[in-house]
Amino acid sequence: MVTQQPRMTAPTRAVLEVFLIDPDAPRYGLEIGSHAVLPSGTVHPILARLEGLGWLDSGWEDVDPSAVGRPRRRFYRLTAVGAAQSEAAIAAADARRSHLRARRPAHLVPQIGPAQS
Repeated sequence: MVTQQPRMTAPTRAVLEVFLIDPDAPRYGLEIGSHAVLPSGTVHPILARLEGLGWLDSGWEDVDPSAVGRPRRRFYRLTAVGAAQSEAAIAAADARRSHLRARRPAHLVPQIGPAQS
């Protein structure tokens, strides 16, 4: 089965990496943003995209907001397809990055160490 791939931006990768820490753990937006060091306005559109692709499932927690003193949380969980596709997409992005670095002309590669005269 071929699934659509999200654009692998740094924020998308950060969100996926949070899920891959424990693929079976349900997570909510603020928690994900905290781990990924991303604001809510960045995290929630990514979660919506990933859910639309079938990489995540979500659902509202079953609590009484007045009893817990906060709004209900929407929890997201990686699907089996999402876990496999996330790992593959991150590996592909790493491979592309390595390939591009290897093709970079030597004079554009940053030199590490003392400056030479």
